[in-house]
Amino acid sequence: MIVVGVILLIIGFVTGISVLWTIGIILVVLGLILWLLGAVGHGIAGRRHYW
Repeated sequence: MIVVGVILLIIGFVTGISVLWTIGIILVVLGLILWLLGAVGHGIAGRRHYW
């Protein structure tokens, strides 16, 4: 999720499409939150890791 968000950020920045930029930021932030929750041991949707 983080990688897809970064790719969308790059594509949105290069092409100037603000929707891709916004979706990229949301995916990166969401991916980081899920990663941090999994790293500290919180279960997410019944799983220890979200991937």
